Amino acid sequence: MMHNMVKVLDKVIGFKTAQAHCDIPCKIYDPSTALLAALSCVRLMDLIKEIEDKDTLTVADYAQIARLVGEKESASTEVKEAVRIIWGDYFKAPQFEQVPNAHDLTHSIMLQASKCKQGIKREEGEKLVSLVNEFAAAFWLTKGVATYTAPCPYPPMLDTVYPDLKG
Repeated sequence: MMHNMVKVLDKVIGFKTAQAHCDIPCKIYDPSTALLAALSCVRLMDLIKEIEDKDTLTVADYAQIARLVGEKESASTEVKEAVRIIWGDYFKAPQFEQVPNAHDLTHSIMLQASKCKQGIKREEGEKLVSLVNEFAAAFWLTKGVATYTAPCPYPPMLDTVYPDLKG
């Protein structure tokens, strides 16, 4: 009964929808989301380049480019959001003491992700992956977890920072 009253009120008043990562806080943070999004950005740039390199383009190719560009821009935005959440919700004074360049690094990631949204140069995507790797290493440092770097096992096969959870 109460639920039905709230639904009616919502239709009349139009309650605003609340959105948050986890302002409880949940204490579940992991830079892997940002890394996957950055790697996806590079992969999408590669796929765009494959179409660009064709001698002739079909309507289907143009449609595919439009989809790839949209996904690339979405992946770039996902990088920004994932890093912003960790930087804003997880990092506090103790983490900033461990990682004194955290503000500059985060800002650099934001700017680089914007460059990736604006263009299709693979080098810009690679730079984004590199910055997010640096951020991931810093994050795991604050958790006292060692990291290692290895190529990701899927295209674009770029070096990626992983937490060493065996130790």
